[in-house]
Amino acid sequence: MAAIVPTRSDVRLVPDPRRIVVKTYLPADHSHHDGKGRAERLIDRILAMSPSEVEGALDDVRLGFGARHTHLDGILHRGFSLVAHLVSAPEGISDDMRRLIGAYFLHEYSLEGAALTNPSIVAAPDQAGALPGTLRVVVSLRAVGEGHISSIEFRTGTVGPGGRVELDQPGVPTIGARRPPMFDNELFGAKLHEIGAGSALVQEVMGSLSERFSMGDLEERLAWLERSEGFTTEVQHVTQSMHWLASSNYELSFAEGSDLSQRVLFPSGPSESNGMEDARLVRFTEPDGLVVYYATYTAFDGFSILPQLIETTDFLNFRIASLNGPAARNKGIALFPRRIDGRYAALARSDGESNYLMMSDNVRFWHEAERFQMPRHPWELMQIGNAGPPIETESGWLVLTHAVGPMRRYVLGAVLLDLDDPSRLIGSLRQPLLAPTESERDGYVPNVVYSCGSIVHDGELVIAYGTSDTSAGFASVSLDALLGELTRH
Repeated sequence: MAAIVPTRSDVRLVPDPRRIVVKTYLPADHSHHDGKGRAERLIDRILAMSPSEVEGALDDVRLGFGARHTHLDGILHRGFSLVAHLVSAPEGISDDMRRLIGAYFLHEYSLEGAALTNPSIVAAPDQAGALPGTLRVVVSLRAVGEGHISSIEFRTGTVGPGGRVELDQPGVPTIGARRPPMFDNELFGAKLHEIGAGSALVQEVMGSLSERFSMGDLEERLAWLERSEGFTTEVQHVTQSMHWLASSNYELSFAEGSDLSQRVLFPSGPSESNGMEDARLVRFTEPDGLVVYYATYTAFDGFSILPQLIETTDFLNFRIASLNGPAARNKGIALFPRRIDGRYAALARSDGESNYLMMSDNVRFWHEAERFQMPRHPWELMQIGNAGPPIETESGWLVLTHAVGPMRRYVLGAVLLDLDDPSRLIGSLRQPLLAPTESERDGYVPNVVYSCGSIVHDGELVIAYGTSDTSAGFASVSLDALLGELTRH
């Protein structure tokens, strides 16, 4: 047994299938003898309905979904806008017909239909209203829905004396408005080279773009390439690669009046079409005092992973960008909360089984990785990795780790790194800090406790952790007791 035993909170986060959003629904296309696609054939059938049939069908939609969604007519209109280009004369049809067509190309999606797990926790940017002795916090979570698609949700609450956690009731979920960012030519070109798309044609396109360029600028140059070179296989590969990378970098904005717990980061780029997994949220402080919140996460397209970075200062506007460089190539990257010797620092599992330290002058590019911990104990021999961003203490950088042992059981451990040279391991626990209890063993992936971030308040380390890829909870332990155990070993 571990020398110290964390106290579990009675606060539990379980998936709520009623947390739904409205998403686009485009049926799989099939060729037809008339040359029309399936969506076009569906629109033709709707347009053939009589006015009374349209009225009746739209009444059914409003009756069935009006109480579940505010501004339903506006949602239906947005659904129509997705397919308006498939209607031969869209300006000639009634508003009711537009809304009905829109309804056929939308569907409800339960964000947490399968799981709500793998949390991270940070101090909130606004501490207004916090009672004495309490800290307002933001908790990020991995929500898993139909098709095992993961999105990132948020909860708000407080941590009080003794590590007591209280969470606010979440608001109705909403997905932000996406917009393309401005791209940095040097970084964009370097990432293209890294993913194996650094051909002469790519260099020609990049050379014709400004130091900073927009998606429109890129589209214009790719159209020029097709006109000058023809639509060859190589040109098609260049176009697809550059589109894929540009679409994987974007910005999201939410309505000013929305509550933080309403805001959902839902997969929007091609690299994350099958999920945004395990965000490790960190409150990062620059030397001049500027606070930026970063979250590293794993983008999954169903075949391959891509480390990505979320950046925000207010949790209202988010920038999503790819992480680049030969060292940023695996899951589980976690940023330190400040620079070390003027450089960014991060933890990684570069070889898939050991803990590494990465250092960089650019938060989006990582070229160096140095291993500082290998699996050693029986409960971690399969693999180890970080369980969230390091926490600065007087004794050193406290890092919670996840470890995999026999029967693929996931547990949490802890190590202590030198403050000035975090590649130097000061101490590590000989036994797990947190392991799944009997009540936590069963779930989508059994026998797992996993964390993406913890926080210190009132002398307590508060661990936000997921259980068996299904639900989430919190546990606390005396910081002094944990540091004492680490410095003894």
